[in-house]
Amino acid sequence: MSDLLLVRHGETEWSRDGRHTSWTDLPLTATGEEQARALRPLLSDRKIGPVYASPMQRALRTAELAGLARPQIDADLREWDYGGYEGIATAEIHRSRPGWYLFSDGVAEGPAEHPGETPEQVGARADRVLARLAAQLAADEGDVALVAHAHFLRVLAARRLGLPPAAGGLFTFETGAVGVLGTEHGRPAVVAWNARS
Repeated sequence: MSDLLLVRHGETEWSRDGRHTSWTDLPLTATGEEQARALRPLLSDRKIGPVYASPMQRALRTAELAGLARPQIDADLREWDYGGYEGIATAEIHRSRPGWYLFSDGVAEGPAEHPGETPEQVGARADRVLARLAAQLAADEGDVALVAHAHFLRVLAARRLGLPPAAGGLFTFETGAVGVLGTEHGRPAVVAWNARS
């Protein structure tokens, strides 16, 4: 079975500052571009088949700079919809909601076009992605790469491992890093996490 490569986009101004970023389409910073380029040697050592990316420019630019040419855009790879917490850092949220934790508490309701998502809704999106990839992973014709966002990829990793969406909170995911989900004795396993060249 092929490995599933999870690539978190490089740094943006908001990720650097710890601000929740879902639908706000920010570019990579200069550091983020360097992080993406630095992934090229790590990824070029692998036989990579299909590549999918979030529609956001930070993911698409990361794919380009990392050498993952022409990814197929998959809207299900977009980041967790943070609703009313878009652009707000955790420390600020804690002032009005002490003890708040994204993976168990979800987000505050946002505007009609971005109402926010629960952990279960993000998990359902991750499940759809994994269901679509199942045949490609089983075909073992090259690793499958997903270029997307930290919180979504953390939930997807949890779901791939058979854990509930909230278990995504057990993983941290740095900007410009790769997680590798493979198998051991036929069962999903973490092969590498937060890998960089």
